[in-house]
Amino acid sequence: MKYYNIITFGCQMNIADSETLAGELEKREYKATNNLENADIVVINTCAIRDTAEKKILAKIGGLKIWKKTNPKRILAVGGCMTAQKEIPTNLIKTFPFIDIIFGTENLSNFGLLLDEFVKTRKKQIQTAPETKVSRCVEPKRDRQINAWVKIMYGCNNFCSYCIVPYVRGREQSREKLEIINEVKNLIQNGYKQITLLGQNVNSYGNDNPEKYGNFPQLLKEIDKIKGDYRIRFMTSHPKDLTKELIDVIANSEHICHSIHLPFQSGSTAILSAMNRKYTREQYLEKVKLIKSKIHDVELSSDCIVGFPGETEKDFEDTLSLVQQVKFLNMYMFVYSKRKGTAAEKLEQVSDSIKKDRIKKLVGLQNKISAELSKKYVGHDYKVLVEGFDPKENCYVGVTDSGKSVFIKSDKNILGEFKLVHIESCKGSKLYSNIIK
Repeated sequence: MKYYNIITFGCQMNIADSETLAGELEKREYKATNNLENADIVVINTCAIRDTAEKKILAKIGGLKIWKKTNPKRILAVGGCMTAQKEIPTNLIKTFPFIDIIFGTENLSNFGLLLDEFVKTRKKQIQTAPETKVSRCVEPKRDRQINAWVKIMYGCNNFCSYCIVPYVRGREQSREKLEIINEVKNLIQNGYKQITLLGQNVNSYGNDNPEKYGNFPQLLKEIDKIKGDYRIRFMTSHPKDLTKELIDVIANSEHICHSIHLPFQSGSTAILSAMNRKYTREQYLEKVKLIKSKIHDVELSSDCIVGFPGETEKDFEDTLSLVQQVKFLNMYMFVYSKRKGTAAEKLEQVSDSIKKDRIKKLVGLQNKISAELSKKYVGHDYKVLVEGFDPKENCYVGVTDSGKSVFIKSDKNILGEFKLVHIESCKGSKLYSNIIK
């Protein structure tokens, strides 16, 4: 029996990529293991979005030197966004000569072939050149029959000045519409309760060939017609491409969750322009107003970057006021990290001390808002999908249609089930409930 272990860094796209890598390994009769000592092959799926992520990855690779030395027959593969950068593969081989396979994000479909060649020849395999067309590869090996990640497109055309993604994932390529719909149908028939559609910018699905693919609202509408008891989520949305048509489709749907992740990144129009985000503060707030007018029980989540080059105290105050005005259910908050090769790298940087002070203020404000929003759930009933178990709380974790997590006490294993719960109490932003049925 041969065993594999995949270590994933980064976003949901990387998680989906790791499921594809697992599919390639399962096809070759490897079985998953959480014990590194049992693993015959370790695959590290990397992230390049922030400098801190790369440092953690390099430390992880270095820590596998003894693992590899103990048994030279073991295989170490490194792929993903970090390795898609031009100079990285060469530097990795120099620093960590015990790496056997290196592949980029656009070479995912060739991972199995690279592994086969290495097993046959024991010669290093390196492939990071962009492919002209990204293929879907084998059937992904998904962990549990609860949530299934479904990639509807690859790459990004936005070139936000702080972001390295377009350089490591290539240009936007939409998947065949019928192929996506058939994949979702198959997942629902096989018992998956939640389908999450993925893209660097899902709203721009079909833009590379509108006549062939249609657009994202049309795709959502077709998927929503599939019979069954399931939910549809999607991420990530770019505000500039979020349309009234999309909002209407969500509002009138049966299965699409009333939860929208809409990154704003900064509340300052000047900083948004420097970020090359292609919308203003006012335009963002208008879209939020339209969403809330059409979908009355909607909850919004977002991303925000603090300390972007040139951000003044006034710019930061604009961010705080936008957060206070919109009232996000939750938010991913980041300190700006300079990335080599991006336009923002050359701009005047904000000091680390100012960044730390600002992120502290923003986190404090969001925590306060999250706690306030949680109170409105108390005393009401909600249908939740039980997605996990929290050992610290000794409770199952269910998620509402709007994306709010709820703790549930149960002596029975209810993982993967829809449950109707009554919210009994609230501690900070945490909700506690009892099962009605």
